[in-house]
Amino acid sequence: MKLTPGRRDMRKFRRRPVELPVTVRAAANRVQGGIRLDAADLSEGGAFLRSDLLFEVGERLELDIVLPNSRVVRARGRVVRVSRSGGRQSLPGMGIEFTELAAGDRQTIALGLLSPPKRVR
Repeated sequence: MKLTPGRRDMRKFRRRPVELPVTVRAAANRVQGGIRLDAADLSEGGAFLRSDLLFEVGERLELDIVLPNSRVVRARGRVVRVSRSGGRQSLPGMGIEFTELAAGDRQTIALGLLSPPKRVR
């Protein structure tokens, strides 16, 4: 996120750029299916999901984030920021703050264990 002059970054956790598939469901909706989006960055505190389809600020979501090793991280969160297309400077999407995330999943994200293991030759 590019900050405007005089605005500071209020994040508690360092975000890592990623390209991970995420299935999103509105927490109040009990429909089995979800919407597939892509995470553009991720931290143990939240994520930015790229999308032209935007939920409202404050809306609660359930997320299934598929890691490169096929492990699925399940989280609950709420929309804290919505970004509409601003040209080349910003991606359309939503900032999500995690409200529920298992300790093991939080640790996996915090340690940066998001990429597949490197092969040794």
